Amino acid sequence: MHTDTQPVVLLIAPVMDVLQTSLDASYRVFRLYEQTDTADFLRRHGEDVQAVVTRGDVGVSREILEQLPRAGMIAVFGVGTDAIDLSYTRERGIRVGITAGVLTDDVADLAMGLLLAASRRLRQGDQFVRSGQWEKTAPPLATKVSKKRLGILGMGNIGQAIARRAKGFDMTILYHSRQRKDAPGYHWCEDLHSLASQSDFLVIAASGNPENTGIINAAVLEAMPPHAWLINVARGSLTDEPALLRALQEKVIGGAALDVFEHEPHVPEAFFALDNVLLQPHVASATVETRQAMSQSVADNLAAYFSGREIPGLIQ
Repeated sequence: MHTDTQPVVLLIAPVMDVLQTSLDASYRVFRLYEQTDTADFLRRHGEDVQAVVTRGDVGVSREILEQLPRAGMIAVFGVGTDAIDLSYTRERGIRVGITAGVLTDDVADLAMGLLLAASRRLRQGDQFVRSGQWEKTAPPLATKVSKKRLGILGMGNIGQAIARRAKGFDMTILYHSRQRKDAPGYHWCEDLHSLASQSDFLVIAASGNPENTGIINAAVLEAMPPHAWLINVARGSLTDEPALLRALQEKVIGGAALDVFEHEPHVPEAFFALDNVLLQPHVASATVETRQAMSQSVADNLAAYFSGREIPGLIQ
């Protein structure tokens, strides 16, 4: 039962049931995604909203925030903030909190899973057995992973977690990042092209900010060795998709394993015809354990904000 004294929260997009239940128990929740006329809804209720909850892949537009004069907090289900105008939120003094540190392991696990599945042709091998081809012929050879050179673009928490896992495969760790990490066994590359040219596998783990849009372009792909694989568990916006498609079609690189795309959930159909591509529907953090932990993190961030305490996942 809601009361007029409960804080008002605007939910931009659907989230897990456990988080929906938690929000309903503590706040008066407006669900923007259920409104047929969002503009009219915001005109009538925008001034009541004190905080916003959204997903990292959805964010919240400046146009919506401009109609929420009392909003002082955005709680993000995820770690991505590229769909939020951080300069505007900074100007307004709106705090932004993410589910920091919660999904690192899952994203790093999937990065290694994609790398292994793509290079060892696990999807093709499964289909090879299911279709009865094994009784007639031998499967094509795959690509070795152990002792290869792993390039990591972005050496934040996720990049470092990927590097730790790759160490178990005796891989050489190369990286390029905004900040140099003086960790033993990590080899710094001064620029992305140098990293690309030395990598058997190039994993994108950088943030999806505007400065990184299209950073994996035709020149970077051409710098990669012809046998190299590109793995993207960051954001689709970091890759120039038409350039990547051309590189795959023309065998400029060995292949790509992608969990993210530029215009999700739309994926260019040209990818579907390629055998040197492994595709996933943006599921890096999609485990029961991590999604529950993310839900709790959002609830904790909101509770801290409304009680005047330090917000655990605050980024600004």
